[in-house]
Amino acid sequence: MRYGILGSTQVHTDDGNPVPLGGARLRGLLAALALHPGRVLGVQALIDEIWDGEPPADATGALQALVGRLRRAVGHATVASADGGYRLCAEPDDVDLHRFERLADEGERALADADPAKAAALLDDALALWRGPALADLPARTATAARCAARRLAARRGRLAADVALGNAAAALPALAELCDAHPLDEPLQALRLRALRAAGRPAQALAAYADLARTLADRLGTDPGPELRALHSELLAAPAEPAGSTGHEAQAGTGEAGGRATGRAPDGPYAGTAAPSAAPDAAVPPPGNLRARLTSFVGREDDLALIREDLGRHRLVTLLGPGGAGKTRLSQEAAEAAAAAGERWPDGVWFAELAPVDDPETVPEAVLTTLGARETVVRGTTAEGLRAATDATALDPLGRLAEHCARRRMLLVLDNCEHVVGAAARLAETLLAHCPGVAVLATSREPLAVPGELVRPVEPLPDPVALRLLADRGAAARPGFRVEDDPAASAEICRRLDGLPLAIELAAARLRLLTPRGLADRLDDRFRLLTSGSRTVLPRQQTLRAVVDWSWDLLDEPERAVLRRLSVFSGGCDLAAAEEVCADGTAVDALDVPVLLGSLVDKSLVVAAPAADGQMRYRLLETVGEYAGERLDEAGERAAVERLHLVAFRELARTADPLLRGTGQRAWLERLELEHDNLRSALRRAVAARDEQEALCLVLSLGWFWQLRDHRADARHWSEAAAALGPDPFAEPVAPAPPLHVTCTETPRRWRPTCFRRRAAASG
Repeated sequence: MRYGILGSTQVHTDDGNPVPLGGARLRGLLAALALHPGRVLGVQALIDEIWDGEPPADATGALQALVGRLRRAVGHATVASADGGYRLCAEPDDVDLHRFERLADEGERALADADPAKAAALLDDALALWRGPALADLPARTATAARCAARRLAARRGRLAADVALGNAAAALPALAELCDAHPLDEPLQALRLRALRAAGRPAQALAAYADLARTLADRLGTDPGPELRALHSELLAAPAEPAGSTGHEAQAGTGEAGGRATGRAPDGPYAGTAAPSAAPDAAVPPPGNLRARLTSFVGREDDLALIREDLGRHRLVTLLGPGGAGKTRLSQEAAEAAAAAGERWPDGVWFAELAPVDDPETVPEAVLTTLGARETVVRGTTAEGLRAATDATALDPLGRLAEHCARRRMLLVLDNCEHVVGAAARLAETLLAHCPGVAVLATSREPLAVPGELVRPVEPLPDPVALRLLADRGAAARPGFRVEDDPAASAEICRRLDGLPLAIELAAARLRLLTPRGLADRLDDRFRLLTSGSRTVLPRQQTLRAVVDWSWDLLDEPERAVLRRLSVFSGGCDLAAAEEVCADGTAVDALDVPVLLGSLVDKSLVVAAPAADGQMRYRLLETVGEYAGERLDEAGERAAVERLHLVAFRELARTADPLLRGTGQRAWLERLELEHDNLRSALRRAVAARDEQEALCLVLSLGWFWQLRDHRADARHWSEAAAALGPDPFAEPVAPAPPLHVTCTETPRRWRPTCFRRRAAASG
């Protein structure tokens, strides 16, 4: 067994398969035992760890029950009983925290022994073990978690020091700048950054960074930099200046560490150090193109940038595909600039064509011609010139003129926001690829262009650690002094509930001027009214969260809108069969059309499709899209009818599965019901809310054996009591004899035909 406590508690078998662990208390018990593998922990110590000073009435019995559940999950021999406590039968290397500490120690020794290559490999392996905050399931272990975080910071510092020692100082600078911003008082880290700047040929920036650090220490602590930093400062001052006419980094970097194209050099990052071409020894001439310097920092996406660069090396058409607000535009700008700076493949530059303001698909070629500066205004001086112009095949064909303009050029064209003119953008891309062999196209869209040779690169929402970094960066810009560490739980909830969408996180960060992180997280149920403070200089559809989703909704036809809004009644996603049963009404949407419409919504980045554990595809909505679709469902007056179809579908699933749980297919049906547990709870909640005693009883009786087998005792008790409360008390006076019952209610549930959907929809309309 392998145990993970660097993040939420996890268990994996030796072959890498995850072991499911249900419940925060169970994960807390395993985390407490895994923190000290092979050692006996006393009963009272475990109770204090798990319940954090608020134990239940029978704490010892509750702990014994938790230990029993843990043994059923990971194996009886894994948790051994000892005098006065319990012990996890594992070696320290079986726990990721202890494995991380061993690898980090070995990496630091290799660095001290002047073997940076070995140190880099060891520290990479150590840092890869982290999945989130250490001991996330043991809130009382704040001191231990802080020690682990400090150890992780030291490992990251050592890894960057290895990069500098290997001659990769320029590539290490972005990560160093980010760490230094997060830990401004860490003097060894600040010294490493100064050395990296010097090694990258940027002594002026190193001196400026030292001056900023000295001011920070004086303002916050009233002290001066330490001896190591002062000695390094003296070395920087004593270093000889570069001779005139130097073509090194300082001659072309301009001012500012993140100068970008406006300074005439490549940006920091994987391709830093590539100089821009110079027209003269003392002046840097930027290459052709129209990429503008960005006004905010670029957070995360390092792996995506590397992948896109590789994609552009192998394919001439790459489409970045993702939902609205996923950061496709910014990623395309960064990727295009980095790819262009990495070599001489596109000597005619990188050109960024914004298609969002284009309303008429017919004007797309004209818009791109304008971007390239290729539109011509010609005055015909004679009749002969007019006649020649009339016979010119490309005079009235902007796409032909565009192809002619690009035919002999080697350039990268970025087509941004193609979704509303996708047909015209596809024709333009196909024409350029066919007639202009030196042109490559990087497109961003919410659906593929569907052009031969296209490579689709999905742009996923930000993972939790990167989303938190973005919230920290934008939050500090909106409210100086903001730190996610001050309320990590609320900050993580904000990022999770906003689906890791960069635009939504930036809009939320702007609200931190008004609200605390906890206040903001608590108000995200009304996110569309709350997140309305976007930049005034961006397009209107990017200024509010509702406008972002409205843009996608307006591009759908009516059947697609019907399926999308009806998918909002599912909890935790659904399979294709359930979608067909709930989303089809027999009139506007036929059951046979649902797969096609669902596929179209997946292509348009509004529905997320991913395989489940059983290999079948599951379809779900991001929380933001789901809330928006729910509002549209209410506006259409369909909620009652669609929720009824959802209730009937999952009542039938539970009723069908109940007898099969007692046969040879028990395991498969248990997994199926576990997968649909959120939907089953939603069906029960709706039956109880509607005071539908028959449906509630049918669901409770059908799920009873499943709840017992999977130890969902709280569900069984809660829903049984709720269903029983719907009917009269059978023991209240006067007591009447119960009528004979020849068949159970689960064998003959009340029927609900699809025609009822149409009747209810008509009545609500």
